[in-house]
Amino acid sequence: MIVNTDADNQYSGSDIPKLVAPVLAGEAEMVVGDREVADIDHFSLAKKVLQKFGSWVVRRLSDTEVTDATSGFRAYGREAALQLLVVDNFTYTLESLIQAGKGSVAVGEVKIATNPKTRESRLFGSTSTYVRRNGLAIMRIYTRYEPLKVFFFLGALAALAAVAAWMPFLIDWIFNGDRDGHIQSLLLGAVLFIVSIQLFALGIIGDLLAGQRVMTQRVYERVRRIELELDVEPSHHLDPPRDRSAV
Repeated sequence: MIVNTDADNQYSGSDIPKLVAPVLAGEAEMVVGDREVADIDHFSLAKKVLQKFGSWVVRRLSDTEVTDATSGFRAYGREAALQLLVVDNFTYTLESLIQAGKGSVAVGEVKIATNPKTRESRLFGSTSTYVRRNGLAIMRIYTRYEPLKVFFFLGALAALAAVAAWMPFLIDWIFNGDRDGHIQSLLLGAVLFIVSIQLFALGIIGDLLAGQRVMTQRVYERVRRIELELDVEPSHHLDPPRDRSAV
């Protein structure tokens, strides 16, 4: 069993039994604490709206039903801890949810309390910075797990833009029989069409790489299980410092 919390004293340690209860009961493999953001007094209206919207986006992308997607108060059962492999350097909360949803890890939630605010956040200077960094993180993480959908969507937009750029020429040609002029539209449409083909190709390549990532993750999970059975220490384990005066 693993419990994650934040270092800003936002979450109450007394809620840990409530958080781990669904895992111990076999009802979920990963449990997220719902802060009930709408009822937190020191959150501004803008922050509450952004939290609600961001959580809705993450729910759609991750195929989960977690109300408070950015909550850092979480419990993981043994199987979830072995399966999940977070590589994003900015946020584990979003990637672990998206990965859990894509990997069919049973995700639950419980309502938790929050402590009074003690200081301003040291991670973000403003709400706009928070929104920008989280937005980019969501896009990057989702693209990592669903590259085909992302690049095919972008490719379709580029293809539609190419057709729109060609429309003046096509209208003149079809209705007036005039194929002269509109050089700029033809060139712009050709460039956009090439971009769309490249995006489609990136989607196929990304999908192949995503398949390799899944296989690598499964191998890594198997290695973790073997290491636990053999009582192998983690690779980042550091031995206690030696007494240099005895050397």
